[in-house]
Amino acid sequence: MTYRLILTRHAKSSWDDPAQDDRLRPLNTRGIFAAKALGEWLASRGYVPTDILCSTAKRTKETWAGVAPALPEVGKVQYLDGLYNADPDVLLDALRKVEGKTVMIIGHNPGIATFAGIMAAKPPLGPAFSHYPTGATLVLEYELPKWSEVGTGMGQLLDFVTPDDLGAA
Repeated sequence: MTYRLILTRHAKSSWDDPAQDDRLRPLNTRGIFAAKALGEWLASRGYVPTDILCSTAKRTKETWAGVAPALPEVGKVQYLDGLYNADPDVLLDALRKVEGKTVMIIGHNPGIATFAGIMAAKPPLGPAFSHYPTGATLVLEYELPKWSEVGTGMGQLLDFVTPDDLGAA
């Protein structure tokens, strides 16, 4: 069966209050615009998640809130505390527990970038992927009987985009 994985780093967040708790930082204006553009891009490509795994940080929730309106239908969203600054092992474990055909994970660097790099059979080349900037999104495709059997290095690259690519930076 064919499955898709969408890995998104949250959009650009605000640093207006450097003393603010990291989990509570919202998106800045640029991030709000980028999340909306990302949603439109996903919809235009037919990358519509059936399951969304999202960190509980405010900026990841706001990223999803910006993406969702552009999609023709919204899948099941799970806000998971464990995805806040999660390492790749935690992300892989969460992925293996879902059942939908297209899963979107919205997380944080460095974990989401490292996870993107190890999940692709051949990651995209170039500095944008290596840096995995805010709003960066990788789309991989898998041939699997179910998500519980997914492993590293198995994903076939479908797409990679950043807000710069969308004119949203």
